[in-house]
Amino acid sequence: MTESPLQGQTAVVTGGARGLGLAMASALARHGADVALMDRLDAVHASAQELAATTGRRIVGVTVDITDESSLSAAFDRVEDGLGVARILVNSAGISSGVPALDTRPDEWRRVIDVNLTGTFLAAREFAARVVRASVTATIVNVSSMSGYIVNIPQTQTAYNVSKAGVVMLTKSLAIEWLPKGIRVNAIAPGYFASDMTRDFVAGNPEMVKEWIGRIPEGRMGEPDELGDLVVYLASERSRYVVGQNILIDGGYTVV
Repeated sequence: MTESPLQGQTAVVTGGARGLGLAMASALARHGADVALMDRLDAVHASAQELAATTGRRIVGVTVDITDESSLSAAFDRVEDGLGVARILVNSAGISSGVPALDTRPDEWRRVIDVNLTGTFLAAREFAARVVRASVTATIVNVSSMSGYIVNIPQTQTAYNVSKAGVVMLTKSLAIEWLPKGIRVNAIAPGYFASDMTRDFVAGNPEMVKEWIGRIPEGRMGEPDELGDLVVYLASERSRYVVGQNILIDGGYTVV
């Protein structure tokens, strides 16, 4: 019997309480990893209990503000106390914004950049510092977006697009800087997925969603569990020669 590719490793997934983050955490657990779900939502604890029951892995839920250094430090301390040093990080926490640029207040702009870009950096830095101290190798998978490459319409989301473009370059920069330290960094760039972030929007904006789907060659939105195999691949040694890449998974949207 072939051993699961992540057997015995500890993974941290930010934004892990629900949606795409929880789907990716589930894939990691099914392939042998113990997982810490981090999220600002208290629902992260119930999600952790359910995931532990369905996978048989050790799962912990940790509430955290990824834009706050002290909160992140305390969260990673809890992970180490319960599961040991994490060697996989999936940076999935993020927020969206559909406010037109002319109407975007500075505080709204900063909030999107702080969570999506700065929070990704701070979580990666906290993770990497602990990996270096432990003298182990590790992998980071950031979650950018196809919106980091294109201006997808008809919605207006300049702040979101810019934040995700920043994650693309952050991934490349950290990949080169940290590879000599034994930390491999890549990213996935999802297109339109039927996640918790989009579900309410979909229900209230059927015409816009119809236009989205009409632009996707695959003819549908992605399902959260379709991200799992890609994340497992990037988190495992099977992808050890993949460095600094942002892999689009968008049903062909950005091809045409």
